[in-house]
Amino acid sequence: MRFDLLFDDLEGQLETQLAADEAQQRIEAERLRAARTGLRERLAVLAAGHGGGIRLRLVDGTAVEIEPGTVGADWLAGALPGGAQAIVPVAAIASLSLSAEQARASRARPPEPARPDLTAKLAIGVVLRDLARRRVPVDVLIAGETGATHGTIDRVGLDHIDLAVHGRGVARRETSVAEHRVVALASVAMVRVL
Repeated sequence: MRFDLLFDDLEGQLETQLAADEAQQRIEAERLRAARTGLRERLAVLAAGHGGGIRLRLVDGTAVEIEPGTVGADWLAGALPGGAQAIVPVAAIASLSLSAEQARASRARPPEPARPDLTAKLAIGVVLRDLARRRVPVDVLIAGETGATHGTIDRVGLDHIDLAVHGRGVARRETSVAEHRVVALASVAMVRVL
């Protein structure tokens, strides 16, 4: 009978130790997941409907209010106040200003898409090529410059865009182009689609 008490006590100690080990493994797994989580993943969670608009501080110091909508491989698209749309390279985001709820939500695991999310694999060049193909007038915010440059994207190269600079509200015609600018993609802070 004394052995029964001894074995019960040992069994209880073992169960307690196993539960503590499991809890420690879960904590370590979560730390590892957090260490591997990038800004893009946190933006994807926010774009999936966790918390509304956010404020971005871009690398050039510009503050942008945006309602996240779509997150690609290296870009965020969303609505700006007033109805315009914007495309922001993730590399151009210096910081996010979030509410406590948004910060908590952004640390969660991104939701698993019901079907393969091909948009998440598209690089910013693909999106800009589509704007060029459709001849959409844009404002390009270039790091290191004051204000946005208005024009139409003519071409998108591997690491740059060709921007035909022209007046706002003026159709892109060769006679209306004030200058042709070649802009490195690394210096594009934001593209506002009008």
